[in-house]
Amino acid sequence: MFALIVSLRIKPEKRERFLQAAEENSTASVRDERGCLRFDVVEDQAEPTHFFYYEVYRDESAFDAHKQTPHYARWRQAATECVVEGGQQNTRCTVLFPRDYS
Repeated sequence: MFALIVSLRIKPEKRERFLQAAEENSTASVRDERGCLRFDVVEDQAEPTHFFYYEVYRDESAFDAHKQTPHYARWRQAATECVVEGGQQNTRCTVLFPRDYS
């Protein structure tokens, strides 16, 4: 399994726009993509403009397929508007436990 942890810092005035786009992307990913097993969006309690995504896919090809979806394209557009310059960091991970999300 493949996981991605994304750290995002957003412009305070774009919070609602960001949250709308994040909810649509995360919901559609789990609902519509067979290879997307989990997509959590969490907020840093100490910094309300700092968010994390925790995404789990069956494999990297499922993640590549995710990047071809219409909801991902809409999220990328919103991210261009909402994320501060240099405010996104992606960490690619291998899921060790649990061993099976199915």
